[in-house]
Amino acid sequence: MSWTDERVEHLRQQWLEGKSASQIATLLGHGLTRNAVIGKVHRLGLAGRAKSPTSTAPRPRVPSSQPAVHRAAPARATMVAPRVVRGATALAIAPQTETEAEPQAYDSVVLPMSLRVTIVELKEAMCRWPLGDPASPDFRYCGSPVANGPYCVHHGRLAYQPVQDRRRERDRQRRLALR
Repeated sequence: MSWTDERVEHLRQQWLEGKSASQIATLLGHGLTRNAVIGKVHRLGLAGRAKSPTSTAPRPRVPSSQPAVHRAAPARATMVAPRVVRGATALAIAPQTETEAEPQAYDSVVLPMSLRVTIVELKEAMCRWPLGDPASPDFRYCGSPVANGPYCVHHGRLAYQPVQDRRRERDRQRRLALR
């Protein structure tokens, strides 16, 4: 099957009318598959079709019951390169704005300084969290004092997930496998 100018134009017209790739494949015939239509749409760079007005309407915001503690300085909006949206919208390009906020001080986020020790310097009561590429000469271990187990408090939080999170992820994987 070859893409003639006539077939390509028919594809464009059907795509802009909102037909699905499988519907277009059926209309064009000659053993054309849905994947062939999707591939051609991608190569032609056709924009995604518009969604129905109900799906694009913003949801009403529910006011938070928590009072605002700290207000940041007003942010400046800047345009960012367009982002390609994947999925049912094919290759729709949506402009995206990004805000630049003034830097804030975060008192609750504290990253501990690691001692960065080699394996020779590593003792029993030191954190064994690897830092860097093991093949590089700069490879080190954290070396901070151990709280419980092989890691310091900070790296222990990264290494161990609460049981609820593991169950939630396991259940999500099972649901995906059943589809």
